[in-house]
Amino acid sequence: MSASGGPIARLIQQLGKLPGIGQKTAARLAFHILRASPEDAVDLACAITELRARIRLCGVCWDFTEDEPCAICRDARRDTALVCVVAQPQDVIAIERTGGYRGRYHVLHGVLSPLDGIGPEDLRIDELIRRCGGNEVKEVIVATNPSVEGETTSVYLSKLLRPLGIKVSRIATGVPMGGELEYADRLTLARAIDGRREI
Repeated sequence: MSASGGPIARLIQQLGKLPGIGQKTAARLAFHILRASPEDAVDLACAITELRARIRLCGVCWDFTEDEPCAICRDARRDTALVCVVAQPQDVIAIERTGGYRGRYHVLHGVLSPLDGIGPEDLRIDELIRRCGGNEVKEVIVATNPSVEGETTSVYLSKLLRPLGIKVSRIATGVPMGGELEYADRLTLARAIDGRREI
């Protein structure tokens, strides 16, 4: 059986499209799937098909969900006055893992990046403005990455939300736990000092 064409090559090509997967890793995964039991291979294919068929976007926060609205938006114990804006659905998972945030979310599905041709119309910004147009939302926490695009997005959102009477805050950035000051870059240290709090 030749790996140069046919189903094996097609699977390697498709696996290679996944983020962080190069051609060598794609080939290893393809041959692993080929050596797996037929049941395991079918289970993997079914899981992917089921994912695509059942998962959609929540009409409130735009996170991925199986139900409408999603579990977080349905949770009456969550603070409806506090909305954390994130760039991607995986950011919701990261914040939820902390166990400390009890508000709601809004997923933009990207950040502003004029160089890549991504403008406000390409993100879920209009939906956020509509959501904040009532009297329920009091504060928006912008939790985008501390990159140029993340900062641009946070400033843009602030300019749109403040006139609505919404308090806009930004997640703190700085030196990570266990990090050493001598290895931190200048911008990280400056942000850590600017974002200091009283103890």
